[in-house]
Amino acid sequence: MWAVPGLVTLAITLVGLGHAQPWRDELATWSAASRPLPDLVRLTRTIDAATGPYYLLMHGWTAVAGTSPTALRLPSALAMATAAALTARLGARLAGDRAGLLAGLLFAVLPTTSRYGQEARPYALATLLAALATLLLVDALCRPSRRRWAGYAVAVAALGLLHLIALTLLAAHAVAVLLTAARGPTAAGLGPADQPRPDTLDPSPPGDPGAEAGHLAGGAAPASGRRVLAWWLLALLPAVALVTPLASTARGQRGRQLDWVDPARLPDLVSLPGGLAQSGVVGGFLLGLAALGAVRLGRRALLPGAAALLPVLLLFTAGTLVPLWVTRYLLFIVPFGCLLAGAALAAATPAGTRSAVAAPLESAPPETAPPETAPARTGLGAALAVIALAGLLGLPDQAALRRTHEWPRSAPVDYAGAARIVAAGARPGDAIVYSPRDGWLFPDLGLAYHLGSRLPRDVLVVRDQRADASLWATECGDPARCLAGVDRVWLVVTGHRADPVAAVPGAKGEALRDRFTVRQVWPRPGLTVALLAR
Repeated sequence: MWAVPGLVTLAITLVGLGHAQPWRDELATWSAASRPLPDLVRLTRTIDAATGPYYLLMHGWTAVAGTSPTALRLPSALAMATAAALTARLGARLAGDRAGLLAGLLFAVLPTTSRYGQEARPYALATLLAALATLLLVDALCRPSRRRWAGYAVAVAALGLLHLIALTLLAAHAVAVLLTAARGPTAAGLGPADQPRPDTLDPSPPGDPGAEAGHLAGGAAPASGRRVLAWWLLALLPAVALVTPLASTARGQRGRQLDWVDPARLPDLVSLPGGLAQSGVVGGFLLGLAALGAVRLGRRALLPGAAALLPVLLLFTAGTLVPLWVTRYLLFIVPFGCLLAGAALAAATPAGTRSAVAAPLESAPPETAPPETAPARTGLGAALAVIALAGLLGLPDQAALRRTHEWPRSAPVDYAGAARIVAAGARPGDAIVYSPRDGWLFPDLGLAYHLGSRLPRDVLVVRDQRADASLWATECGDPARCLAGVDRVWLVVTGHRADPVAAVPGAKGEALRDRFTVRQVWPRPGLTVALLAR
């Protein structure tokens, strides 16, 4: 049940994995991950501390797999496939096997699953860990043991290290824990009817803290609500210990890290479903199904519903005060929306759950099985057709995201095209100059990624990104002096410029205009390349 969505997700995500060139955020990942470890640590002290653990992970990965677009993105593709499997597993626990299967398959066909499964950033891993932590919490609340709480503790700590904002998920976890502690798991939507069949449950190890709670398939609540709450708080301690210094450092970098983010406004909530799904029509489709699923599940929708809504409300509230509201930061809630939508699709079939239909069929005589299975198969086919429709609605966006990862997709930045122009015409002794050097488009990183050792000398640099412990290089204060002795300069500026030299401000622009003449200009999407000569 859980393997099929995982394999489908992997197959879809691997299509065109390396086709779109790395965009600016992925160039930052490449720049950070390819540095020696001491320089990577120095980088996180000045910027991108919140992404530091991911960079460390990618540092080890790229040392083995390389830095091609496919190699950089493969961990995210694997993470999304695992997230789909976990979504199916969690859905089976909370809403039945059929709902879980449909939830995982719906997750697989979403454009956003491919978009962030094909990006060398931490969002896919955070999505995986959010689903894993929630599944482990359900296990720990229903059949508490040291092993289950320890697994939950590790998952939450890893979630916080990879994506600080994803810890808003703990608000939903707190709701489930408090209700379980006060009134038992049934009050939190984790009651006996939602548990796997008895033959799939492992016995609690002797001496485990929840062993006396008994088998919840019989409806028993934990013996001590205070013990449940204590174990949950104890499980959060590793996350608190690891994440607190990271969050403190990231807070000090917020002004430089998020200076491009606007305060959150109400229209941002309206556009959130389409932004999260990477498709307006698919986002609306998913939202409608999730609302129907929440109604169908009733109390059992409490945990997935809270996991989908509370992070949005918390981030939106914070985003009205400080610059934090970025749609992709909430990607980790998508599995819970898919879970609710899967429940809606399962409810629309003649056989809603495995426990209600599949189990009786298993015990039925062979000669009576076909009449019973026909409605179930028909219902499942109809649900799969709805998922296929969602996939078809998202096909234009699926195709677009494999062309470019820039947003909006109508404004791509063709680093590879600019690099090909320079590589085709460069001569020994040529220099290269960029403008601007302090923005987020990273033209210098883009050209360096694609050209490698063929890159002309960056003549104005006095301290590169590695030496500066940042994502930007520092240029000399006297450009005219640094350009002395250079006969040809490749100028790369951002945007479409009919006169690229005129677009260079300050002393750098004056030195270029006074000493060089434009010989040829090549416009590329998002960039302009010009060859200057004395």
